[in-house]
Amino acid sequence: MSNRDPRSAVPDVRRATVVVVGGGQSGLSAGHHLARRGFRSALEEPEADRTFVVLDAEPAPGGAWRHRWESLTMATVNGIFDLPGFPRPPVDPDAPSSEAVPAYFAAYEKWADLPIVRPVRVHTVRAEDDDPDSPLIVESDAGTWVTRVVVNATGTWDNPVRPHYPGQETFAGLQLHTHDYECADQLAGLRVAIVGGGISALQHLEEISRVATTFWYTRREPEFREGEFDPDVGREVVAQVAADTAAGRPTGSVVSYTGLGWTPYVQAAHERGVLVRRPMFTAIEPDGVRESDGSLTPIDAIVWATGFKASLEHLDPLRLRNAGGGIRMEGTQVADEPRVHLVGFGPSQSTVGANRAGREAVNGLLAYLAGTMGP
Repeated sequence: MSNRDPRSAVPDVRRATVVVVGGGQSGLSAGHHLARRGFRSALEEPEADRTFVVLDAEPAPGGAWRHRWESLTMATVNGIFDLPGFPRPPVDPDAPSSEAVPAYFAAYEKWADLPIVRPVRVHTVRAEDDDPDSPLIVESDAGTWVTRVVVNATGTWDNPVRPHYPGQETFAGLQLHTHDYECADQLAGLRVAIVGGGISALQHLEEISRVATTFWYTRREPEFREGEFDPDVGREVVAQVAADTAAGRPTGSVVSYTGLGWTPYVQAAHERGVLVRRPMFTAIEPDGVRESDGSLTPIDAIVWATGFKASLEHLDPLRLRNAGGGIRMEGTQVADEPRVHLVGFGPSQSTVGANRAGREAVNGLLAYLAGTMGP
């Protein structure tokens, strides 16, 4: 198996039994388990009985980790778990995660010899016809794939949540989302509103407050969890998220389930007196924000640390969402669509969950294929 450049001479339409969309942690895990269960490379052995390919939108290994901000080091990331079968080597805790994690993923890809094609952006996944067992058509900027099963591993990075507030378009200052944030230096000396109650918001607050005047806004009063993180709580959270996805309810952020921990960066912000939450402002004006009490706070920049949602627009033709906007799941499989598995989604958003989801998805799709294609 090998990585292929999609710009090389290839047919416009190719076939694979399974197409994995996304080459981050959950996509690599799914690829690993497919190879272990006997699936062959659709690039090297297209005529084999069961084949797979991984389509990744990034130009190089690393997934969304390639885009993390400069100061997010391996010491401050919110947990990285080993990919299946390939332990992480020792790494400098001060190493930027945007370099260390992609380097680990690159080594894994070489070791596992997965059939990855990049950069490929998938635009649409649709059914060939109305038969519930018909092939799926995966259309991308590098051609079309016909497949029996799609394992979707696109994560959330490409779908940042950007709230809208009255007057936002009139703001004369700088607006950034976590998606666009690079480092605190770009905000040095400014008056900065940081919006959001999650982990990224607090990381931004701690470092930006060292070089700028900061104002922290959240919709709700943050809940801080005392003591070390309890693994039992983690298991309860996973169960709760799983229950929500099984019922087809949209899931919230990780923090909405776990609360915030007193991490070193949170403690540092508290000790310096910058961990002061303000209620959400009611409007944005050219030179600042209108506070809930009606006063105006002059602001030069707004950092929207308002999170991300699953990047699933390319699956819209399959009509997976219910009236409430959720997707009802049975494990990693979409409950009413056995041709689609979502990994790195719902309870498998964490890196350890992504590994398990890759294995679960392959077990599930094998059962489906046995029922439609035979052993």
